[in-house]
Amino acid sequence: MSRALAGARRIVVKVGSSLVTNEGRGVDADAIGNWCRQLAALAADGRELVMVSSGAIAEGMKRLGWAVRPKELHELQAAAAVGQMGLVQMYESKLREQGMGSAQVLLTHADLADRERYLNARSTLLTLLQHRVLPVINENDTVVNDEIKFGDNDTLGALVANLIEADALIILTDQKGLYSADPRRDPQARFIAEAVAGTPELEQMAGGAGSSLGRGGMITKILAAKRAAGSGANTVIAWGREPDVLIRLLAGEAIGTALLASTPKLAARKQWMVDHLQMRGAAVIDEGAVAKLQGEGKSLLPIGVLEVQGDFSRGEVIGVRDQAGRELARGLSNYSSAEARLIARKPSSEFERVLGYTAEPELIHRDNMVLC
Repeated sequence: MSRALAGARRIVVKVGSSLVTNEGRGVDADAIGNWCRQLAALAADGRELVMVSSGAIAEGMKRLGWAVRPKELHELQAAAAVGQMGLVQMYESKLREQGMGSAQVLLTHADLADRERYLNARSTLLTLLQHRVLPVINENDTVVNDEIKFGDNDTLGALVANLIEADALIILTDQKGLYSADPRRDPQARFIAEAVAGTPELEQMAGGAGSSLGRGGMITKILAAKRAAGSGANTVIAWGREPDVLIRLLAGEAIGTALLASTPKLAARKQWMVDHLQMRGAAVIDEGAVAKLQGEGKSLLPIGVLEVQGDFSRGEVIGVRDQAGRELARGLSNYSSAEARLIARKPSSEFERVLGYTAEPELIHRDNMVLC
């Protein structure tokens, strides 16, 4: 029994180019159909799932008749544009057969580096999950350049796991998992069933890229697991063609290599908020709101806010203070300081009249707050 995915409800699944395109022979309908069947079964069990899929460039190469992955950026972008059509069509078709809705989401590094776009991407993905629609995510290869590209979808998978606060990241690859050396070259290579993500020795074991189709190798997967662990998500690296691999993993079966986060998800998130030494703003709240936060563990509603201090953007960590100036909590603000001032002392029913829209009923949701 593996503890890596025990209790995981929100999961990011990443599949590589060689699996998706059957080593470059074109989008593999059977393989994608098999994963989609498993994803549908897991969704029916109440899991929230996101698929990060490589394969657009490899499929585009096949459609364009190119045997070798091009090096010129404009040719890679052209291949991605051509291949993305077939890739998304296949996922949409196979998920529809399982009674599931699907959505295409293309991201660049710039989308996640910019705070406003980061929050918009997060809101979109969480809304899709609420509506039981499975997002299929890929890097937007048609517009990326050397400055903004992720470089591999293992990194993208980890960033998406951080973005939506996933419990786990499953990386499906053409290897059984992580070995102490390349098993294709070293018959003495030792299989690693479990380790702590971010352990320096893991990076020393990993080799370079293993396929002419993709850019990744085991090193990118190890680094992705390290990144995912930063938000408390465990990672499993497993062979994508293992029968019912997703269902069995989430049933607790030990398959592949489990790279465990050293800090639980909630603790990692709260520690990140606590570690903010400088905050650009705060909300001063009334006695009723103090009682709700400290006594009942409730969210902070704007109606309980007496004053908004400082200048901050939506999604930034701000302090929560009582009228004596004592810091009671800190958390992620759902509104900018300008917006918060407009809705302070007002019920959520008035937000749309005041702002022209409603983002969230809370200024800070209790899940995004840590008490001091």
